[in-house]
Parts: sequence; C-alpha cells; structure tokens
Amino acid sequence: MDFEIRAIRKEQGPRKLYREREEYFRLVQLGFGNVEASRRVGVNPRTGREWRNGRPEGGKKRPRPPARPVRAASSPSRYLSEADRIHIADRVREKATIRAIAAELGRSPSTISREIRRNRTPGRGSQWHYRPHAAQARADARRPRPKAGKIGQNTELRDFIQEHLEVKWSPEQICQALRAHFPERPEMHVVHETVYQALYVQGRGELRRELARALRSGRTRRKPHRQAACRQPRFSHPMVMISERPAEADDRAVPGHWEGDLIIGKDGASAIGTLVERATRYVMLVHLPDGRSAEHLRDALVDTVQTLPSDLTRSLTWDQGSEMAAHHDFSVATDIPVYFCDPASPWQRGSNENTNGLLRQYFPKGTDLAAHNPEHLAAVAAELNGRPRKTLDWETPAERRHKLLAA
Repeated sequence: MDFEIRAIRKEQGPRKLYREREEYFRLVQLGFGNVEASRRVGVNPRTGREWRNGRPEGGKKRPRPPARPVRAASSPSRYLSEADRIHIADRVREKATIRAIAAELGRSPSTISREIRRNRTPGRGSQWHYRPHAAQARADARRPRPKAGKIGQNTELRDFIQEHLEVKWSPEQICQALRAHFPERPEMHVVHETVYQALYVQGRGELRRELARALRSGRTRRKPHRQAACRQPRFSHPMVMISERPAEADDRAVPGHWEGDLIIGKDGASAIGTLVERATRYVMLVHLPDGRSAEHLRDALVDTVQTLPSDLTRSLTWDQGSEMAAHHDFSVATDIPVYFCDPASPWQRGSNENTNGLLRQYFPKGTDLAAHNPEHLAAVAAELNGRPRKTLDWETPAERRHKLLAA
C-alpha cells in the first residue's frame, strides 16, 4: 500500500514531517534508494539525504533529530539488543502498556513481559526499576554456552535423583518428591525436563548414562513418536461395545471398573494378563503358565477377580483380541459384564495401555514371560501400586484403594 502524501504541510513544531521521515526510513530498510524513497513520501531527495546522513557542517539550521528506527517486521533479531532495551526503559517510564511496547518493537508481548520481569532491579522498599544497561549486562552474562547444569553443580540434588532413578521412579515423580522433601530450598527444585536433559544430552555428564535404562522406555536417547500399531480385527463372537458401558465407568467416580489386556513375550509364546482399576489405577497381574488361549485366560481371570471384594467387580473392558473369545463364560462365572473397545482404539483403555508401558520395565519385549512365577508377579504389582501418581494427586494406588474401601 502506497504512502499517502499530505496535501497541506503546515508547521507542526518539533514533529514536522515526523510520519514522512518514519516512512522514508522504512522504505530505505526495505532496499529502496534515496531518490525513490523520497519520491514516495513526497519530499526532495536532498531532504532524504539530510535525514539519513545529517546536515553538512556549517549549515545555518540546527540538525534534525534522527527518526525513530523502524524494525523490519519480517526479520526481527532473535535477541533483544541494547537499543531495544533502552526503548523499553523509556516506554516503561512513560507507563506504556506491554502490548504497545511489543508492537513498537515487532515483538511478542510475552517477550517484553519476560524481559522486564527477569532483568529488573530492586529499588526502595518494594519498588522495582528496569535499567536498560544493567539488563543488557545480565543478558550477556547468561548467554555464553555451554552452561553448567543445575544437577551437576549440586551433589545432594544429583544423589537424590540417582537414588530414585535406580528404584525406577520417573523423572516427574522425582521432581515432585524433591518439592515435598525440600519445600524451603529452591536450589533442590528442578522440573522433569532438567532430569531428561541430564540423561540424554551429550557432554553434560550430570547423571550416570546407564541410569537412562532405568527410565520407563529404557531408551538412552530420545526418539520421535510413532503411530501405535493397529489392533487385531474384531472376532465374530457377540460383543457388548464400550459405548454401552455405564456412565459411572467413564468419569471414574465409582471404583470397580477394570481395564484388561495382555503383554506378550518372545515369539508370542508366553503372556501375562494385566488388570487396572480405572478409579485408583490399582494393578493386578494374571499368571498364564499354560498359554494365552481363550480358555486359559478365562480360567485365570475368574481365579483372579474372585479375590476382590464385590464392590470392586463392576465391569471389565478389553480390546477385540481373540483371547477374550470366552468372555460370555467369564461373565456367567463372575457376574462381571465385559465391554469391548472399538477397533484400533487403544486410547479407550488408556489406563491399561499406560500400565503396560510401565510393566515393560520389568518384563522387556523379546523375553520369555513364562519364567515369572505368581510370587514375582505379585511383587511387581505391589511395587507399581506403591508408586505415587500425578493423576492421584501424588497418592499411591494402594493408598487410594484403601481410602475407597474404608469409605
């Protein structure tokens, strides 16, 4: 859009031709020459040269003040410059809004807000001041790389994290425990991404690299997310779909609704059944020593759920795997209805899918799962049920189950 040249140009005091000069400098930054930029804003090329270079020495009139520099909106610098910080300080003193300052500098309002908050200096009483040169010095001091990590500088913090990684706590659980154990010591507080960085980033050396294998995934480096594999096609036996499951199971308000699945061993020759209660995330493992046929799974599930109180046996949700072909016989024996997920919809059993990922830390893929006896399965389930969970406000599944049973 062309600049509109004013027809009447009367004296305007110190702001004479202010808009014209700003437009002139914008055009120059876009690559226009002096003659073309002057023509577009309606001034003599000599005036444009004086705006850009100043008046020659000996001129009778006083030099005009330089126009406010205009930042090219298409290519802002990554970092705030000292000139930017001076502009911010001037506008803060004028009580301009954050959004107004951001618009003038071609920045995001959050960038300006964060800059003022991070680099301000305390004044008298509870007052704060933003001083541009001090802010620039602070930014320069923070910029050099590489930096020493917080974990590497604090031996006590590093030891706490390593001890809990060795007992298979997740980084997020560890970070929450740090805040609970050291509420008044911010130097002991980190976010879970800091722990991941200490494990994954080469050259940090803050945590022992072999501890990465104690993570849920067992990975020593990050990998991009991949789409989940499609589930087996539904079988022909009559099924009751998840859409008919009671609403109380969806909102997790009432305990007793379970999700189930199998984790498969080497070459598909062995398996372990997993049951997760939706309200408490309580885990039970089903021993399958004779295989994973429909009859074997039915009998093992019947034996497992018969150990539960009647208040905790309201429904079971499974995928459409052929191992549940005998679901009708299971329902007759236990009076527990079975609901089936839609094809290729593992998120409909989200709690169970998450738990299966946790269990792979104990039962890796490609191993013989028949080697684990019922006592070992019970010990693994007890360890999982003793871990604090973020979704339970950092209570353990065992604690939440005990509360529900007591109530």
